Amino acid sequence: MKKIFFSIKKLLILYFILFFYFIQAQKNSDSISIESLQDVVTFGKKKSLEVIPHQQISKEELDKVNGLSVADAVRLFSGVQLKDYGGVGGIKTVNIRGMGSQHVGVFYDGVSLGNAQNGTVDLGKFSLDNMESISLYNGQKSEILQSAKDFATASSIYLKSKKPIFLENKKNNIGIQFRTGSFALINPSVLWEQKISPTLSSSLNLEYLNSNGKYKFRYRKNGLDTIAIRTNGNISAFRAEWNLNGIIKNGTWSLKNYYYDSDRQIPGAVIKNSYQRYQFEKQWDRNYFVQGTLEKDINPRYKVLIHAKYANDYTHYYDHTVLGDYVSKHFDNVYKQQEFYISLAQQYKLFDFWNIALATDYQFNHLTTNFYKNRNPKRNAEWVALSSNFNWNRLKFQTSVLGSFIQDQVADQSTEANSRNEFTPSFFASYKLLKNINFTFHAFYKQIFRMPTFNDLYYTEIGSSNLKPEYVSQYDIGLHISHKFSEGILTNISATVDGYYNEVKDKIVAFPRGQQFRWAMFNIGEVKIRGIEISTQSTWQLMEHMQMYTHINYTFESVQDVTGGLTGQSTYKNQIPYIPKNSGNLLVGSTFKTWDLSYSLVYTGSRYSSSENIKSNYLPEWITHDINFTKLIPMKNMNLKAGIEVSNLFNKQYEIVLNYPMPGRSYRISLRAEL
Repeated sequence: MKKIFFSIKKLLILYFILFFYFIQAQKNSDSISIESLQDVVTFGKKKSLEVIPHQQISKEELDKVNGLSVADAVRLFSGVQLKDYGGVGGIKTVNIRGMGSQHVGVFYDGVSLGNAQNGTVDLGKFSLDNMESISLYNGQKSEILQSAKDFATASSIYLKSKKPIFLENKKNNIGIQFRTGSFALINPSVLWEQKISPTLSSSLNLEYLNSNGKYKFRYRKNGLDTIAIRTNGNISAFRAEWNLNGIIKNGTWSLKNYYYDSDRQIPGAVIKNSYQRYQFEKQWDRNYFVQGTLEKDINPRYKVLIHAKYANDYTHYYDHTVLGDYVSKHFDNVYKQQEFYISLAQQYKLFDFWNIALATDYQFNHLTTNFYKNRNPKRNAEWVALSSNFNWNRLKFQTSVLGSFIQDQVADQSTEANSRNEFTPSFFASYKLLKNINFTFHAFYKQIFRMPTFNDLYYTEIGSSNLKPEYVSQYDIGLHISHKFSEGILTNISATVDGYYNEVKDKIVAFPRGQQFRWAMFNIGEVKIRGIEISTQSTWQLMEHMQMYTHINYTFESVQDVTGGLTGQSTYKNQIPYIPKNSGNLLVGSTFKTWDLSYSLVYTGSRYSSSENIKSNYLPEWITHDINFTKLIPMKNMNLKAGIEVSNLFNKQYEIVLNYPMPGRSYRISLRAEL
């Protein structure tokens, strides 16, 4: 506890110094006037201060994505590889630019979603129903008024929940949706938005999901060719999300409560003769967090952003496998996590073209288990980020220095606790090449430090206390062009090309040890990542009521283990596991009055399931095709929207992870009423 109080004390002293400095700065600033608040909704875009272009899927585009969760949408971003273990209930994580899931920060309404136990976020737990947009940033956001943790990841996914908009004299909006389809899917949800006052609104989103997870697949390996049914994939999950949004003078605030409760069986690896064994692998999750955000302009030059969060996660993992007359494995583990997090970010405008910011974060994590030797790890972490952005005519740049200070405690005296203090810089720049056309050159350099997770370090059957932290250097250069046309059928077009090079020292690699929940961890001494990303979007006005849109992404990526003698010559310069050299996706859609039809394609090139790139570890390429058709039916007091989705249209048999076959063709129908 002394270390906790010491960390808080350091943070409070730093806050006091910062506030004193900015209060003095305010005394010398220009006087301000406060205007009365009005109940006005405005639409439009602020002047772009973006240094590096990012990828985004809007609410309208999310409605056209085949899928139920955020994981189904992010697979359409360039540079993203989704790890999916099959079925509705399969765990879903992402890897961006070959860096690994732990280097992907996931932020929900500006606050980090964390997991100190294994460092990954299961994107299958987050629904698309109440999502306003999903954004992907490589490096970091161009905004400097953000928490220090925002600077601590190689790539970031930002989930933005829908904020209520009330038209005319309406005081509430109600949306009721029901989906059903393959795998005995039952998925009702309801969204209730309420206008409490001109400056206060709330939203409640409830969702239930149930599926037996059974689907046919074809197994063709080791001389065996058979059709089987994937079992142990059922899931029953309930999600509740309540948001409160408020407006204050020169600022906004929000409060979010989130609860997720699931009971799922986890399908194991499919191997030869596995049909003769009895396998029961199950996981129960109860996740709850409450978070608040306050953003306020103190005066025209000085603004603050405050985040606070408390999270409580419970996971119960059970695995009982019988092979013949013998129990081959038996686990019954309970994990309980608690997290407390607070962040203060402050931004000051030195000149109209130059801003500086300072963010300080504190986080406490505690993990307990029912293991015989419970190491009971606790982690105190502080992050301090000093950043600056500069916007002068055609030139924009952003710099930052992040300090990460981490202290661990463990109850087991035989295990050495880990502590680290690291400073990592970053530099981002862009230059507009042509005066009257949005054609820019951009580049960035960023260093990243990643501390191993609790599983990595303190649980002997999963990780190793000797595991080293990861150190990453990122380099990126690219071109971006966008243009809107006032005439012709092509209304707007944008394209981005990026080349990147990353160096990872002591890369931590995880792979399942025959189960989705239990992993083996090891360091690869050095990894070099080289890649090219190409992304294009366009919109076409074919006739008065008919519009077409396209999204095309392609990624080439070489992710090589260059450790040499440390890992053996058999893996030197080999592609690391599960990273394809070629991948891409396509989304094409058309709207005509109240009709909407979209088609998407996802391509993943060949990969290897191990660091040894040999024939027995080879995974072939695959392509899936999806279609989505919706019809809006306006009625007197409500709107009805009916839809049908077909996923994996041509029934492709494929695996994202070795021995975890994915579903073939599947269907979903939906009906949504908006009151």
